[in-house]
Amino acid sequence: MSSSPPAKTDNTETASAKNGGKKKLILIAVPVVLLLAIGGLWFSGILPHLLGMGKKEEQASAEPAKPVPPSYVDVPEMIANLNSSNRKPSYVKMAARVEVPKPDDVDKVKAALPRLQDMMQTYLREMRPEELRGSAGTYRLREELLARANTAVAPAKISDVLFTQMLVQ
Repeated sequence: MSSSPPAKTDNTETASAKNGGKKKLILIAVPVVLLLAIGGLWFSGILPHLLGMGKKEEQASAEPAKPVPPSYVDVPEMIANLNSSNRKPSYVKMAARVEVPKPDDVDKVKAALPRLQDMMQTYLREMRPEELRGSAGTYRLREELLARANTAVAPAKISDVLFTQMLVQ
């Protein structure tokens, strides 16, 4: 008599375990399938188009921006006495050209040319001949003159300093 009720409990537990497993599977599978569907729509371009995100890109690509070639301003030739520790004087003769990315800034750079030339000349006088040796010395000189040139012509911008002539004696 008492053997039949425990058999019913075992069947009930196994049936509820099967239903619980199906519920867990559904709770996991539905979000995964939903995420895969959204990801597929996103990467295929359908979802961004539906959200209106593709219109800005199409407008930007429809009007290609024409790059403006940079302008160049010549800096007059300079001869500077280098800071040497021995009695023999050393000189540097340099001619440079500055690159101005915006054509509107060319007049501002030309107006500030005396200040630019003074800053370059002052920096050259403090350099030692050893600092100008090799390509690394030339690179450091270019970077320092570029920083000083941007300070001299502010608010205009100079993007590069190009050496047209440099002689160290």
